[in-house]
Amino acid sequence: MKLWSLSGNSQKLDGGAMFGNAPKAMWERWAKVDADNRIDLACRALLASPLNGKTVLFETGIGAFFEPALRERYGVQESRHVLLESLHAAGFEHEDIDVVVLSHLHFDHAGGLLAAWEEGASPRLLFPNATFVVGAGHWRRAREPHPRDRASFIAGLPELLEASGRLQLVEGDHCPALGGSVRFHHSDGHTPGLLLAEIVGPETVDGQAHGGVVFCADLIPGRPWVHVPITMGYDRNAELLIDEKRAFLEDKLARNVHLFFTHDPGCALAQVVRDPRGRFGTAHEHPELHARAFAG
Repeated sequence: MKLWSLSGNSQKLDGGAMFGNAPKAMWERWAKVDADNRIDLACRALLASPLNGKTVLFETGIGAFFEPALRERYGVQESRHVLLESLHAAGFEHEDIDVVVLSHLHFDHAGGLLAAWEEGASPRLLFPNATFVVGAGHWRRAREPHPRDRASFIAGLPELLEASGRLQLVEGDHCPALGGSVRFHHSDGHTPGLLLAEIVGPETVDGQAHGGVVFCADLIPGRPWVHVPITMGYDRNAELLIDEKRAFLEDKLARNVHLFFTHDPGCALAQVVRDPRGRFGTAHEHPELHARAFAG
């Protein structure tokens, strides 16, 4: 199996929103800010092939489905569908994808499921041969959003996914499409039913899988958020997220599972470490993955 990090459309969002209650004097050491107080954000996907005999895409980024006015409002930097270009550069097309795993259905993670915006055209689902994997708890949230995050969802997308006949909802730690090759961790602090997909490593120690790679989604958007107290203003429940994050990082450190970041513009993959004070950090950072052999 090989791994690719695939760039999708990039964003610029308000730094204060991305770092919650952390003061700007702290977070501007981690991220450059523009004149509008915005920071650069990636929308990075992970491609694994073959995984359980399939070509699997984890996330699709924000894509290019927004009309021009909304694209400007949400800081999307490109009008073309960058993820499709990245897939092509890696030797794949969207028709080649067998499984798309979606941590959640917020537009910056699921918008890439849709074709690029065209005036007068209805939204159109891409990936015609893929099974779409979504957490069952989050699916319920997406069907009935709360006013707190209603604007984060794409109107009509759940109906398109359901109509495809290829939707697979996950309740437990595994799904039929990927079997034991992928283990799912569940989180509710950012949004109910967030799925964190771990490509299971090759070693087993005391009955636990060691090695592997986990897609951190919005539990840990990038390196600055590895620091446990740092959360986003977009998170549903910051205190719950902090508790979930601490347990998640302790587990990944103990089992040497590497972290894959979707929103960090400078780092795709890193190893989690902990310093003598007990603070988590990262090491062995990789900005990109190009057909990287999976060695756990």
